[in-house]
Order: sequence, then C-alpha cells, then structure tokens
Amino acid sequence: MMASRIIAEYLVETPATLEAAAASIAGEQSTGTFTKVPGETADLVARHGATVESIEPLGFVEAASLPGAAAPKDPTRGHARGRVRVAFPVENVSASLPSITAMVAGNLFELRLLSGLKLLDVIVPDGLAAEFAGPQFGIEGTRRLTAVEGRPVIGTIIKPSIGLTPRQTADLVRTLALAGIDFVKDDELMANPPHSPLADRVKAVMAAVHEVAETTGKKVMVAFNISDRLDRMLAHHDTVAAAGGTCVMVSLNGVGLVGVEHLRRHSALPIHGHRNGWGAISRHPQLGMEFRAYQALWRLAGIDQIHVNGLQNKFCESDDSVVRSIEACLEPRGPHRPLMPVVSSGQWGGQAPETYARTKTVDLMYLAGGGILAHPGGPSAGVTALKQSWEAAVAGVPLADFATDRSELRQSLEFYGALPKPGG
Repeated sequence: MMASRIIAEYLVETPATLEAAAASIAGEQSTGTFTKVPGETADLVARHGATVESIEPLGFVEAASLPGAAAPKDPTRGHARGRVRVAFPVENVSASLPSITAMVAGNLFELRLLSGLKLLDVIVPDGLAAEFAGPQFGIEGTRRLTAVEGRPVIGTIIKPSIGLTPRQTADLVRTLALAGIDFVKDDELMANPPHSPLADRVKAVMAAVHEVAETTGKKVMVAFNISDRLDRMLAHHDTVAAAGGTCVMVSLNGVGLVGVEHLRRHSALPIHGHRNGWGAISRHPQLGMEFRAYQALWRLAGIDQIHVNGLQNKFCESDDSVVRSIEACLEPRGPHRPLMPVVSSGQWGGQAPETYARTKTVDLMYLAGGGILAHPGGPSAGVTALKQSWEAAVAGVPLADFATDRSELRQSLEFYGALPKPGG
C-alpha cells in the first residue's frame, strides 16, 4: 500500500467486467469523465489519477440489485460481483472530510455501469490522518470519567424517549444513579424541545447527579443530546460543561462530519455518536456503506463513542455484522485512538456470554433499557444483574450456574425465560 494514497475498498456488482467497473470508479472519482477532454494529459493522470490496486472476483448474480443499471452483455452470465480496492492520490484532497467522502463515496453510486456498490473501508495514510483531531477521550478517557475498569460500562437510555419534563428526567436519573449505573443517555428523539429545554434539563439532571455522587462517591456519566444548529450545539456543549457534565451526544447523520469535527475542536467532553439513520446507509446488501468505513470517517472527525447495535437485537442487523462493527471500533487506525463501541438494542444479561465469546473484550458500553428498568427487583437489581452476567461471561461460567447464589441474576433469568420460575 502506498503511503501517499487513500485506499477505498468496495463490494462491486456490474453488468460489465469487474475490470471495466473498477476502471470506471477510478476514473469517475479522479481525473476522468465519460469522454476524454482537453487537458487530461498523461502527466496529469499520472499525478492525480486513481489506480485500481486489486480485484477479487466473487462470482455472478442473475439480476441487478439496483434499478437503472445497464443490462449485462451476456444475460446467461448475469452480473459480476467482487471486491475492488482503489487508491486515490492524497494530492487530490486537503484535510477535508467533505472532500474525502466526495472522492470515495460520491457520484460513483449512480454509475449505470454499477448494478450494486458498497463502500467497505477507507484507509487514510497516517500523514493525512494526523491533520484531523480524532477522538479526544476514546475508551481510556471514558473509563477514567466513569471510574469503571475491568468490565463494560453499564448504561441505559432515558425512557419514555420523549415527553418527560426536566424534573421527571432528573428523578429517573437519580433513581438510576442510586442503582449504581455508570452511564445514562438521552434518546436521539430528545434534544432541545419546548417541553424540555436542554438548559433546564441539564440543570435538573446534573443537580441529581451531584446529589447522588455526594452520597455514593460515584458520578454517573450522562450523555446529553446537543444535536442542533452549529452555533446552538456549541452553546449546548458549554451549558453541559459548566454544569459539571461529562459527556455530550450528537446524531451523527443529522449533524454531519463537518459539524462533528467543529464540535470536537471546541469540546472539553467526550462525544457520544448516535448513528440513527444508519439503516438508510447500510441496510441494502449491495448499496451504501459498511460500518468499517463509516466508523473510519467518524473517527477522523473526533467522536469517542459510537453505537454498534447488539447481538440478538430488535433491528435487522445480523450478529456477524455487529461483531465486525465492534472489532472495527477497537482496531488501531493510524495516529488515532480506538472508539468505545456502544452495544444497545434489546439487550439484557442473556446476550453477555455470546457477546464476550465472540469479541473477547470488555471494552464497550453495554446499554439496556428494559434489561434494567423491567427487572422484578427494580433498577438496582437490574444493574447488579447485568454486572453479574458479564462477570460470568468473562469467567466462562454458564449464567444459570452463576445465578445459583446471586438472586439478582437468577430473577433476571427467570423474568426473561432463561430459567423456569419457582413453582412454574
């Protein structure tokens, strides 16, 4: 791999040959167009043209995944599918995320020569990557601020998602803090609405956080959703910081790469990245973006924590995809620290053993809503049961065996049907 080039890897489907499709991507996204133009000299192409680094054939499919694609020249063969790596000269862009994304994920999705295209990865050379701030806190900083070591950071989401007043939100956070939880976040639907202005919510919630911390010695991390217009977002950050808060949250796809990068250079707090809208980018198997590429771009922008879904989740994502996402967050990326994966969506302690078995890490946030609040023994027992589940998972002890002398875990297993209820 040439250090002076940005590498993009794609899953390509085409009615033509993979070689023709790969050449089309390289040309369209660098010096070429649909026909040769004056000025497209050999020297210019040699300096600024993208090159095809590798092509890995993956067979053929009968029908195009996407509408509007050209018909295959050989209908009996169908559409070719394969992995393609393209190298783009760093000279073609500055340290600009809009420019990089336009290059690796721009008009190529509309080419008729492609009947399917998914961006699998983006690898930026260290010299260019170093010009981006990257994560300020990451895993290490999140652990330091939550005072959690040797296990996942256990957390939850404010529910109902929207509609609670600042006082009601603070009361719920107080209950969760007294239960021993590590982390609480706003739902992505709750930002700065008239019924719960952010400034009022921060004031009420942080008063509850400080009150409990004085009693227990533990200060809960609360991720306040500051997603908004850019000037307001920066002001919201300052409101959280002034109140002694330790985290802010943004809706990544709504705020955008430039918005997050600007916030990162202003922020004194960890940035919790919520990927709502991710399904529109990723759900089609032959169109859009793989999480590995997605997190690479947001890591450059400077987030510290990012949602990755969870095993046996309520959404459409497979367990294999979730595991790959967790691994991508934890991989080193040039000069920037790893991201803290945020596991959520229908989680309770029952998924902990498989999550650990498949990832071999406790460097993650493990968020449960009903898995905590619906526990028969109340929120405190719910938090304890989640911690016990992860203790058993790391020790390699079946949950049922570990629950023998741990009532909180036993009640959780009974509640979710993993153990028969007494007398049942």
